[in-house]
Amino acid sequence: MKKYIVTLAKEEREALDVLTSKGKHKSQKILNALILLGCDEGGYQVKRLTNEVIASALNISMRKIDRVKKRFVEEGLEVTLNGKKGSRIYAKKADGDFEAHLVALSCSEPPVGFARWSLRLLADNVVELGYIDSVSHETVRRILKKMKSSPGNEKDG
Repeated sequence: MKKYIVTLAKEEREALDVLTSKGKHKSQKILNALILLGCDEGGYQVKRLTNEVIASALNISMRKIDRVKKRFVEEGLEVTLNGKKGSRIYAKKADGDFEAHLVALSCSEPPVGFARWSLRLLADNVVELGYIDSVSHETVRRILKKMKSSPGNEKDG
């Protein structure tokens, strides 16, 4: 018994044919289009290929074919070809006020015993001063790079 049956409309087949024969597209998009064209069981298909034939012709696994068929049946052609947009939203830890404090600290004199500010030293000091609960040296680097600040350069002021 077949679990997911792909049936393409005439317009969908024509669009996939054009996609696979012309233009520049991502390799996975073309591969998914070829899989759908091979698995099509609609009235416009001349000869349906088996999953084994498709897998050997495209040099892919049977599991990949099953995943593409499942995605087409459940989510449609557009999602099958282009994928889903990420829905995860990241909370921004550093706001403008914190960035201003960080830049001001990086332009100040380094602590006694240090020739200049390091990223880890800056990260530790902003936490000690209570500007933020916790911050990594990588976040400090990104903020300073965004500000185009160079705390070690005398010419910048």
